[in-house]
Amino acid sequence: MLLLALDTATPAVTVALHDGRDVIASSSQVDARRHGELLLPAIDRVLAEAGLKLDAVTGIVAGIGPGPYTGLRVGLMTAETFGLALGVPVHGVCTLDGLAFAADLQGPFVVATDARRKEVYWARYADSRTRLTDPAVDRPADIAEQVEGLPAVGAGALLYPDTFPKAHEPEHVSAAALARLAAEKLAAGEEFPAPRPLYLRRPDAQVPKNYKVVTPK
Repeated sequence: MLLLALDTATPAVTVALHDGRDVIASSSQVDARRHGELLLPAIDRVLAEAGLKLDAVTGIVAGIGPGPYTGLRVGLMTAETFGLALGVPVHGVCTLDGLAFAADLQGPFVVATDARRKEVYWARYADSRTRLTDPAVDRPADIAEQVEGLPAVGAGALLYPDTFPKAHEPEHVSAAALARLAAEKLAAGEEFPAPRPLYLRRPDAQVPKNYKVVTPK
């Protein structure tokens, strides 16, 4: 097994290789505006660090969000393209699940990432491997009662200490955590969701109202 894991659903552009036993190379850079510029060089870097070529990869692990449209599609389109070119499966993993796995907390807690617009993408967890709620996007004040008293991880939690007073790192997802989680699930025979993006809301770019389509006569 050689899994190539990647995620661009948060400001982190993160890539890792997992050989079926553990992560053998990884790279993470935080830059919310350069996902497309940084992802492919990061993949080249981790392959070079491991002394391997892309054709050695037997599976792709892709963070499916939730996340902003522009950043998220960079990782998912890259994963889909590599999967088709190599003829290997692409496994979708919720980005929030990767953060929960990296947090390694016991007992109920919350994962929250920054959704911008003064909102967070979030979900509740029973432990680092068990999500209790579907991912959602909300204003922190609107979910205060649901998360009251719970530890929280992620950039969204760190941004809003009034709602998440027990917030701490990890701040962003790491592909290393995604790879470890996926390898564990594969070994247990678990199925993965299709690698489809979790946007949870409409993109910023919209067709203007009263838009008139002009066609040649």
